[in-house]
Amino acid sequence: MNKAVNDGVWSGTWVAQRLGVELVGDDELPGLLGLALRRNPKRAHLLVSNVLGKHVPQSPSVVYGHGFALGRRVRELLGSEQADSAVVLGYAETATGLGHSVADGLGSAPYLHSTRRPVPGVAPAGGFEESHSHATSHLLLPEDPGLLASDGPLVLVDDEFSTGNTVLNTIRDLHARHPRKRYVVVALVDMRSAADADRLAEFARETGTRLDLVAAASGTVRLPEGVLEKGQELVARHEGAAPGRAVPPRTEVAVPGRFQPGFLPAQRGRGRVTCLGLEWPDGVPDGGRHGFTPAHRDRLEGALPAMAAQVAEALPTDADRVLVLGFEELMYAPLRLAHELERIVPAEVRYSTTTRSPVLAVDDPGYAIRTRLAFPAHDDPADGPGERYAYNVAGQGFDAVVAVVDSAADTPALHAPDGLLAQLAAHTPHVLLAVVPSYVPGAAGPQGAPSSRERSAMLPEPLRGPAFSSYAPDEVGWLLQDLSDVTLEAPTEEREEAIQSGGAHYAESLPVEYQPSEQYQELFHTALEASAARLARAVGVVTETVLTERSPSPVLVSLARAGTPVGVLMRRWARYRHGVDLPHYAVSIVRGRGIDANALRWLADRYAPSDVVFVDGWTGKGAIARELAQAIREFEETDGVTGFDPEIAVLADPGSCVRTYGTREDFLIPSACLNSTVSGLISRTVLRADLVGRHDFHGAKFYRDLAGADVSNAFLDTVSGRFAEVADDVDAAVKELLSADRTPTWEGWAAVERISEEHGIHDVNLVKPGVGETTRVLLRRVPWKILARAGAGADLEHVRLLAEQRGVPVEEVDELPYTCVGLIHPKYTRGATGADGRAVAV
Repeated sequence: MNKAVNDGVWSGTWVAQRLGVELVGDDELPGLLGLALRRNPKRAHLLVSNVLGKHVPQSPSVVYGHGFALGRRVRELLGSEQADSAVVLGYAETATGLGHSVADGLGSAPYLHSTRRPVPGVAPAGGFEESHSHATSHLLLPEDPGLLASDGPLVLVDDEFSTGNTVLNTIRDLHARHPRKRYVVVALVDMRSAADADRLAEFARETGTRLDLVAAASGTVRLPEGVLEKGQELVARHEGAAPGRAVPPRTEVAVPGRFQPGFLPAQRGRGRVTCLGLEWPDGVPDGGRHGFTPAHRDRLEGALPAMAAQVAEALPTDADRVLVLGFEELMYAPLRLAHELERIVPAEVRYSTTTRSPVLAVDDPGYAIRTRLAFPAHDDPADGPGERYAYNVAGQGFDAVVAVVDSAADTPALHAPDGLLAQLAAHTPHVLLAVVPSYVPGAAGPQGAPSSRERSAMLPEPLRGPAFSSYAPDEVGWLLQDLSDVTLEAPTEEREEAIQSGGAHYAESLPVEYQPSEQYQELFHTALEASAARLARAVGVVTETVLTERSPSPVLVSLARAGTPVGVLMRRWARYRHGVDLPHYAVSIVRGRGIDANALRWLADRYAPSDVVFVDGWTGKGAIARELAQAIREFEETDGVTGFDPEIAVLADPGSCVRTYGTREDFLIPSACLNSTVSGLISRTVLRADLVGRHDFHGAKFYRDLAGADVSNAFLDTVSGRFAEVADDVDAAVKELLSADRTPTWEGWAAVERISEEHGIHDVNLVKPGVGETTRVLLRRVPWKILARAGAGADLEHVRLLAEQRGVPVEEVDELPYTCVGLIHPKYTRGATGADGRAVAV
C-alpha cells in the first residue's frame, strides 16, 4: 500500500518502523489515518484520524464534509421513508461532532450522543462500556426518553470501527430495552478483523435484525506479537526523554526531530486572552448530549452567520492562520462555527478539539502527534481531577486560537495560571474565549435571559398600510420589520447557484422583482375575472369551516406573503356573512428555519393560542405544512407556550396535506401569477443574521416604487365582489365537507418524490408541484422544464406564456396528480450524484 501522502511522509511511519504495526486495506487509509502511541496499558497504538478534527487540526470544511457525506450515503441506503424515521447516536468523546454531521447529511434525523458527564436531575436512558478506552463508561441522557424508543432505524456513529465491541455493547443494551428491526453502523474507517465482523453478523441473525455498515474506507491493523509490551517500553523511554514542563506553559515536545516549533514562549512571549460574548440562540442545545432536533439544527443554521461575524470582527486583521479549538465532547458547535468562519475570513482556518486521551508526543513528520499541551481538567469531571490535552497546537504557527467551551467548563481551572487559556496564550499571540451556554433539560433558559412575555414586550407593534403595504390598515397587521432601505436583491442565476450550493439560504436575499409583460398582465386580469367566483366559493368554504371547527372568534395569522391576500379575503367573508371583524396578522415562515418565534410570542401575549388559525394560499407537496408543525413543537419546547394548532387553512389543497381547505382542486389562483404587486407590494420575507437579531421580527421590503403596477386591492375587490352570488353554494359545500373524510393522504409528497427520481433531480426542493408553485418557479427561480397534465386547459395559459417567454419547454404527461409541476434547473447543484450514486460532473 502506498503510504506516501502530501509531503511524502506518512504520519504513521515512526510507529510502523518501531513496532511493526501495519495498515492494510483501501488506498485511502494513509490519507485518513496516522499512527501514534497511547499512554494506555490496554492498547499500544492509536489510529489518529486526519479528518476527524480531534487530534489533528484540519480544515473545518473537510471535517464537516466527511461526516455529511456519510450521512447522505446512509440516506441513500435507507431510502427517504426510513431515513425520515431514523435516529442517530454518536459516541463520546471523539465522534460527537462526526455523528452530528452524519445526522445533518441524513436530513431530518434527531441526534443524540453518549456522554461521560453525568447531569444532576437527568436519569440515564441507557449506558454501555468501551472496553479499550482510557475512560469507559458511556451514559445516554436524552431529554425525551422516547427518542430511543422509536421503531425506526438506529444509526450508530463512531470515528473508527476497530473491533465492534463498543457498537455491539450499545446495540445489545438498547435492543433489550427497545427492540427494532434495523441498525446502521457508520464510521470513518472500518478496521475490523474477519472474526470481529462475524460477531456482529451473528448478533443480527440471533435477533432477526438487519445491520448495515457504512464507512469511508476499510482495512485492518496487523499487530506483531508482544506489541503491547513493546509499545509500553517505547512510551516509557520517550516520555523520560521529553523536555521538562514549565508551568506555564506545560508544553511537551518529545523526541526532537526535523520539525521546529515556531511559537514557543521564549520566542514570542505570552499572548493576550480576550473573552467573546457569543450570541448563541436561546433554547438551542450546545450539542447532542440531551438530544438535538432538526428544528434545533435549523435555528443554529440561522444564527451561525452572526456568530461567525462576531468572531471575525474580534480576530486580528493580520492573522493568517486561525485555529478554532473545541472542548472534549463539545465538537459540533465549534466545528460549525469554524466552518462558517472559514467562509468569511481570508485567513487559513483550522479546527480541532481538546481531549481526555493520553498520547505520547513525538516531534517527527512520520508521527501523527507532534506536540502536546497538558492542562488540568476544568469541567468538574465525574472521574475527578486529571490532565486534559490539546495536540498539534503548540508550534503550528497559529496567529490566533478561538477556544470554544460550554458554560459548565468555564471554571476557575480554565483561567488558572496552568490552565488551558494560559497554555494557549504561551504559544499564540491572540486567544479568544467563546462560551456556549450549557443546555440543561427542563431549565427555564440561561440565567438572566428574558421570559417569553418580557421578550414580547420588547417587540414593536405590527406594521400597517399605507406606511407598510398598500392594504388598508385594518385589513392586516404585519409582524415584520421594515427592510425597505436595504439592498437585498440578487440576480436570479447567482441566487440560485448560491442556494443550491449551500452557500446561502434562500431567505437571506430576494429575487429581483420580475415585472411581467403587458400581455402577461392582461392574462392575469382575464384569469382573475374567469376564476373570481370559484375563488370566492373557496374563500367562503374555508372560512366557514374555520368558524365551525376551529374557533367562533379566530385570530387569522397568514403566512407572508402568499397567505396574506387569502387572510384578507377570509376576514372580508366573516364580515360579509357574520358581521364580525376578525383580527388578522401576517408572519414569516422560512422553509428550513421555521416560523418567526418572536411573532408567536407577540401573539401568545395578546390572544389565546388556541384561537390562532394559520392561513396560506395553497399546498404544493406540503413542505410548509411540515415546517409549521415542527416549528410549533420546537416553540412549545423552548418557550413552554402550548395551544397553537399547527394545521394550516388554505384555499386549495391539491397535495392532500391539510384538513381545512376550500377545495382540493389544482387550479389557477391568480394571486400566484404576480409577485409583490398582488401582495400589498410586500417582498418575500428575509431572515439574515446581520439584519434580524434574536429579539427582532423577520424582515421584508415594501416596494413603494411599484405602486403604479399594484393590483393587490383590485384582486381582493374582484373576488369579494362575488361573495353574494356564491353564498348558497358555499353553505351546501360546507355541509358536505364537514361530513366527509378529510384525512390528509400526502399523495402530493409521494408524487414529488417519484418525479424527483424519475427526472434525476434527487432533491424534492427542486420540484414545485401545482399551478401556483409552477408559476413562482417561472417568476423567481431558474426553471428547467414544466410538466403539464395532458388535456389541461385555461388554467395553464399563463404558465405556457411565461414558459415561452423564458424559453422553458413544457412537456405533457399522462396521469399527473397536479395540473402542472415546475422543475428548477439542477445544474447548480454541487456534489451531485448520478443514478448509480457516484459523483458526477456538473
